[in-house]
Amino acid sequence: MTVSEEDPTTQELRVEQFRREKSELEAAAEAEAPEETEQHGRRAEKASYLREKLEQRAEAEREAGSDDTTE
Repeated sequence: MTVSEEDPTTQELRVEQFRREKSELEAAAEAEAPEETEQHGRRAEKASYLREKLEQRAEAEREAGSDDTTE
């Protein structure tokens, strides 16, 4: 098994974090206790942060790929 067969792609990870962020935002909106709202909000923020980092990684991978083709 190669690394690419077992590791999810950057795009798959971005989608997963987007879904997680959306789910946590919905849970925060539906939470009854302020503590639950806060907890879900923090989880949504973390998912958003990770998604942004994955977007940066994807951009870096695209740039590295374009650098390889220009040489």
